[in-house]
Amino acid sequence: MKEKIHPTWFPEARVICACGNTWTTGATIAEIRTDICSKCHPFYTGEQRIVDTEGQVDRFLKRLQIRDTKRAEAEARIASATSPDAPLSEFDITKRQLELLAESGIHVAGDFITKLQEGGDDAVLAIPGIGRQHLANIKKALRARGYELPKSE
Repeated sequence: MKEKIHPTWFPEARVICACGNTWTTGATIAEIRTDICSKCHPFYTGEQRIVDTEGQVDRFLKRLQIRDTKRAEAEARIASATSPDAPLSEFDITKRQLELLAESGIHVAGDFITKLQEGGDDAVLAIPGIGRQHLANIKKALRARGYELPKSE
């Protein structure tokens, strides 16, 4: 057996818990500090409490609150992006297309969608100066912002 490889043994090592409880045991260090023991652990005491190690519960609750806030902001962003009162000038539509739609009384996204629902693509194509390419560009711009458009027949 090799000499001097074993750690020093302390037969009367003192264990100190954060709750103030102390006892002695044998160990390789003279004093042991612990956060929880059988006198204060909820399993042994029967208490229902959260043992918070280094603020983990607080950090979790904070992350949960941040997640809920971000989710609410995203929903609000989506709702504002698909508002029927959004002016068509906010979309990627040419100035000429905006002028032609404005002459027909279509100023906001809701007006355009209503026109599509009432008469389909033909109702929009009936506007003087609006062709199939214009219609496709306008629909593409609305879909890019998240609007649900009626299916064309």
